[in-house]
Amino acid sequence: MQADEVRHIAHLARLAIDETAIADYARELSAILDLVAQMNRIDTTGIEPLANPLDQVQRLRPDEVTATDQRSLYQQQAPQTEQGLYLVPKVID
Repeated sequence: MQADEVRHIAHLARLAIDETAIADYARELSAILDLVAQMNRIDTTGIEPLANPLDQVQRLRPDEVTATDQRSLYQQQAPQTEQGLYLVPKVID
């Protein structure tokens, strides 16, 4: 990776970088990209995606409705409603 590429990436990320550290950034970014390329070369055919390395199951709560329908209560408090909708003043012509 070259210095111009590091500056461009920093600009895109809106990061201020120290000009004296650009060589270090370039070396570290190149190492990261090399690792990604190395991982992309690995054959993962037949390997199932892993959600948890400990092979645990997530405890999920039942998907049940717990809130009560209070629509009519809220509609009573609104200044204007029509067919279950809240009416508001027009603000843009």
